[in-house]
Amino acid sequence: MQESIASLAAEITTADLSTTAHLDAFRISYLGRKGRLADLFDQLKAVPAEEKRAVGQQLNALKQQAQARFDEAQQAAEAAADNAPAHPDFDYTLPPVPNALGTRHPLSLVREEMLRVFARIGFAVAEGPEIEDDWHNFTALNFPENHPARDMQDTFFVESRDSGTSGLGNLAESESQDPKPHLLRTHTSTVQVRVMETEPLPIRRVMPGRVFRNEAISARAHMMFHQVEGIFIDEGVSFADLKQTVYYFVQELFGQDINIRFRPSFFPFTEPSAEIDITCLICKGAGCNICKYSGWVEIGGCGMVDPAVLENAKIDPEKYSGYAWGMGIERIAMLKYQIKDLRLFTENDMRFLRQFEAL
Repeated sequence: MQESIASLAAEITTADLSTTAHLDAFRISYLGRKGRLADLFDQLKAVPAEEKRAVGQQLNALKQQAQARFDEAQQAAEAAADNAPAHPDFDYTLPPVPNALGTRHPLSLVREEMLRVFARIGFAVAEGPEIEDDWHNFTALNFPENHPARDMQDTFFVESRDSGTSGLGNLAESESQDPKPHLLRTHTSTVQVRVMETEPLPIRRVMPGRVFRNEAISARAHMMFHQVEGIFIDEGVSFADLKQTVYYFVQELFGQDINIRFRPSFFPFTEPSAEIDITCLICKGAGCNICKYSGWVEIGGCGMVDPAVLENAKIDPEKYSGYAWGMGIERIAMLKYQIKDLRLFTENDMRFLRQFEAL
């Protein structure tokens, strides 16, 4: 045992502690729980009783010696590191590494451009909550009780706070607790209702924002997308005013050579109603698979505000009239930049996003 202690003491005294790697190896080999000093302490049990006290004192002294040598070398290494010049091996003649600049998302680019176009003809921006109640999303907009949009297959309903849970709930359960459950808005028309309820006439507003519908995600559809809707209410507003607004917007955004047509349609909150089609930007009206060989692509819907909607907002339909429209920002962006897959907008693929750095 005495020979082992003497041999280990010689090793500790002569060990190389010039680098951090050597320091770490020394700590593990001699001071660690499975190190050589720990082995000697374990062997102390086999030493005769009359020698244990003296051998134990020698081992403790050796451990203190090893710890003191390690602490001294570690402090010296830290002091040397503090006094060393920063980056001594750095070549200051090298050119700098440029910062990687990001870019605005294509949906943000199109949204801002659409709002600028409408701002030039007097439309201010209005926004509202994404979690809505039945009144603003359905009832005030003249949706009947049995309308498909009120079905769980088309709308994300939110459980009542009284249920003690949160998240998307089962419609039947929600109705048993609250006959008018909250939901993720299915259109930004909800903001139109809020504006009509709170702002003085005349009203000239555009409403951008996210909307949610329970749809399967594909190249042409998504459960979350963006809309820009607008509304104008005043005395003597006609469908001719609506048409001129749409003509101005389309030609400002896509160019003066774009043709526009209105197709009769139905929306619960407008009467009469129409779909807005423009010349296919891919084939220039000649016909292709994008426009289903019709030469036209739909960009949105529009119409005169239904008198029942005006009455729900406490606006006299005998004195005032108005028009409204709605367009999907993704649809406009796909046409403007000729993007063929809607999912690219939400996949965060840098190869796709870098294409818009110069815009």
